Amino acid sequence: MSNYFSMEAFDYDDIQLVPNKGVIKSRSEADTSVKFGSRTFKLPVVPANMESVINEDLAIWLAKNDYYYVMHRFQPEKRLAFVQKMHELGLFASISVGIKDAEYDFIDQLVETNTIPEYITIDVAHGHSIYVIKMIHYIKEKLPETFLTAGNIATPEAVRELENAGADATKVGVGPGKACITKLKTGFGTGGWQLAALRMCSKAASKPLIADGGIRHNGDIAKSVRFGASMVMIGSMLAGHEESPGNVIKIDGKTYKQYWGSASEVQKGAYRNVEGKQMLVPYRGSISDTLTEMQEDLQSSISYAGGRDLNAIKLVDYVIVKNTIMNGDY
Repeated sequence: MSNYFSMEAFDYDDIQLVPNKGVIKSRSEADTSVKFGSRTFKLPVVPANMESVINEDLAIWLAKNDYYYVMHRFQPEKRLAFVQKMHELGLFASISVGIKDAEYDFIDQLVETNTIPEYITIDVAHGHSIYVIKMIHYIKEKLPETFLTAGNIATPEAVRELENAGADATKVGVGPGKACITKLKTGFGTGGWQLAALRMCSKAASKPLIADGGIRHNGDIAKSVRFGASMVMIGSMLAGHEESPGNVIKIDGKTYKQYWGSASEVQKGAYRNVEGKQMLVPYRGSISDTLTEMQEDLQSSISYAGGRDLNAIKLVDYVIVKNTIMNGDY
């Protein structure tokens, strides 16, 4: 067995990026766009494909405004109609699937009706699995033009295996999310060292990575890009908005919205194999304002990195603050 953990294990709060000489006069000159698949999006950020974070209306708004999205898989009977509606609106379709037997029938249905989504994400808690690999093979055989992301995973071996099976991107993160209790229930996961896991996986990756979970501040987006992420999936920070699906709840004059994990009792409808929880997040107004703030902060990150686009962030040095060790790309 390989032991990764002779290496430095660290997370977002343990890292500070080191500034380089600036080359732009204003942060507004910085380009935060990223190409993912065949499309270019204005920000390397995607709302988590959770029922408490995204719904059809928000997916439409995101697609219309050049943001990437992944629709959740928790209303499987509506997915075909969703793809068709997005295409009728002239928008790209991005959906999630699992690995149950019925999902193979759904892929067949997409083929038979010539309803081809531009993006599919295989959304499984433990993505380094023979059944995920089997599903990758099936989707790429039936829908070769669809950009396929597979996850979630935590190791370089998993990245290599899923890429070799045909995945166009992999999603890194097992249990680091705010609504996830995988590490408490199972003892496994990337909670507490998600950023180190991303760095490790990026060394093995030849295709794009999505960093999924553990994002608590806008600066964590830049840190994710530095350590290899093409896209950053965000849950709790993109929940709680006017457009978010959760119910509005008022307590002592303060307004909140519901937020729950995909492996929670709320999502499952019963207490079985629960690895997630429900919580309340502060009401945040319009998601447009939050995404604009994320973009502006990322533009500042690019300025500090001494560049004009996201590539500059990938090259900066960093400090492991908890151990006061300065490093580049060791």
